[in-house]
Amino acid sequence: LMNAAVAQDVEPARIAQHCDSVSLCFSKGLGAPAGAVLAGCREFVAEAWRVRKLLGGGMRQAGVLAAAARVGLEHMEGTLRRDHDNARHFAEGIQELNSTLCSVNLAAVETNIVMVSIGGGWPSPAELCEHLRAVSEEELAETGQAVSVLLFPWSAHTVRAVWHRDVSARDTELAKNKLKFVVRKYQE
Repeated sequence: LMNAAVAQDVEPARIAQHCDSVSLCFSKGLGAPAGAVLAGCREFVAEAWRVRKLLGGGMRQAGVLAAAARVGLEHMEGTLRRDHDNARHFAEGIQELNSTLCSVNLAAVETNIVMVSIGGGWPSPAELCEHLRAVSEEELAETGQAVSVLLFPWSAHTVRAVWHRDVSARDTELAKNKLKFVVRKYQE
């Protein structure tokens, strides 16, 4: 919700007005260690509260978590916009590779998520993710850096990259360079 609101430059309430219920996790892009809120009609929230208690959910002295969530909400626009910019930079780097092995639809990169299409002679998305995670002696000797990039094999031909507050512009540049290195090795 918050990523969509920042990307569209609208208040979250404008998007949520069309929903019967809304759940918002504070530990994703907002950076709180834990916590979420649920909103909806009184009956829906009462039933969710009952089921949560039935399943043993609940926290005591959650004020510290609430404070972290508040800080996340107060600073979300700048934080999420930075995540979006980093994701866009990574996607542009993929497009600059001009490779048949991986590509990205730049028009689809609107938030902090980049879906990378895998084609050509690539191994599976899971194998690509493993190559991006691993650091080889050859990479270390060639680039002088040991970079491990964690992406998620999303489908048979797609991997997903997601940015959050702990991924800096420098980290994004390193990830882009690592992908460039891996693509070059596969093309050789």
